[in-house]
Amino acid sequence: MSQAETTGIKRNRQALAERFRAFIDPEYVISDDETLKPYECDGLSVYCEMPMLVVLPETVEQVQKVLQICHAEGVPVVARGAGTGLCAGAMPHPEGVVLSLAKFNRILEIDPLARAARVQPGVRNLAISEAANAHGLYYGPDPSSQIACTIGGNVAENSGGVHCLKYGLTVHNLLGVELLTVEGERLSIGSEGLDNCGADLLALLTGSEGLLGIVTEIRVKLLPTPEVAQVVMAGFDSVQTAGDAVGSIIAEGIIPGGLEMMDSHAIVAAEAYAKAGYPVDAQALLLCEVDGTEEEVHEHIDAVEALFRRLGATSVRTSHSEEERARLWKGRKSAFPAVGRISPDYYCMDGTIPRSQLAHVLTEMDRMSQAYGLRVANVFHAGDGNLHPLILFDANRPGELERTEEFGAKILELCVEVGGCITGEHGVGVEKIRQMPKQFNEQELAQFHRIKAVFDPDATLNPGKGVPTLRQCQEYRSLDMNIEPNAGAAAQHNGRCSHE
Repeated sequence: MSQAETTGIKRNRQALAERFRAFIDPEYVISDDETLKPYECDGLSVYCEMPMLVVLPETVEQVQKVLQICHAEGVPVVARGAGTGLCAGAMPHPEGVVLSLAKFNRILEIDPLARAARVQPGVRNLAISEAANAHGLYYGPDPSSQIACTIGGNVAENSGGVHCLKYGLTVHNLLGVELLTVEGERLSIGSEGLDNCGADLLALLTGSEGLLGIVTEIRVKLLPTPEVAQVVMAGFDSVQTAGDAVGSIIAEGIIPGGLEMMDSHAIVAAEAYAKAGYPVDAQALLLCEVDGTEEEVHEHIDAVEALFRRLGATSVRTSHSEEERARLWKGRKSAFPAVGRISPDYYCMDGTIPRSQLAHVLTEMDRMSQAYGLRVANVFHAGDGNLHPLILFDANRPGELERTEEFGAKILELCVEVGGCITGEHGVGVEKIRQMPKQFNEQELAQFHRIKAVFDPDATLNPGKGVPTLRQCQEYRSLDMNIEPNAGAAAQHNGRCSHE
């Protein structure tokens, strides 16, 4: 960026900040570089960009005014929750405003009769279940980051979690949202009933990554806490055998509450971190949770144990207390930070494939791992085929980050080739935007743009994320034809963070 451009942004920053401070507590209108720094990226710190301004409003009316001013001035707006996202979806625009919803953190209502909760978008995912627990209820989707991630971010990315196989993603657990358009107009989408007439706008908005509007209130479904829940942990001598076992469980007519898989790198790291009692000599591990009535659970547990042994499991262990069940899940939910102890850096991917392709895709990833000279720790939602391979690398080694990104791109393309998609729950953001033309043709991408234009004609809500322009698609295809070996996807992006 030139000196003149930098000076212009600073001048606009101060003028805009003064307008916001007229109706927002000045302490929560952030304009100095030092305080802006923490907002430069989300959980995927490979991509970062300093915002022009950050605002933290406390009321819907304040958010409305921010949107109205930014719309009138043509200023980009990027909504932000807890910043735990993993696709650079909340990465700021250098000439835009980060609209933090962190202060919208109240649970407004728990309705045990309707089995529903009404919450603000800044409420933590886990806090909903904690509040509903007194009524024997809980909120189903449980991302690994549930202790920190917010429900607003979950709606933006359509998050899942370890129990989404049986209980669904965020989209399956919503009743309605209150939305502000780019012009600041209030809309109510969905209802308190279980169905609505007309187009399913709620499903359209869920997973739209802040491209269509700003969610200010959310109504979610609550589920009754299962009478009994037990986990069967099985070790296998190969990831291929474990992958085959996943489909066999579903074929038996058993729908587990959760069905997760980890490979040897992840097992060793998680056990050292969480002391969960994992078999560190296993090449792969399956965690299969069955919940329901006592009779149902005991019947299914016996069937799952027998199935694992028949398929060649080297060890089988079943939880017999709530403490033991929680400990087994703690290892899985700690896997991401645990892997940070065995590698300076890791790159978390997020693709989805048909369950029948698990063994094939894992074999191909192992082949690519050797070809790129990079280790992979596999941790994923095996039941619904949502992969989370963690590519281990060292950003301080020249060229290794670029090689990692290219490897990650190849994994996503492999997912598409076998009938899957490039994201299961993390979203597209900036990270996967180059793979969108691999998933969708030009006509389909054009339709995405038409939908965006209905809600945001000037494209100022989270611009440059989610859906590439047709011009970008042509550029990406040209790059794919001419790119040098090991030149990664993000190398083409200006919002690249320095690791020096």
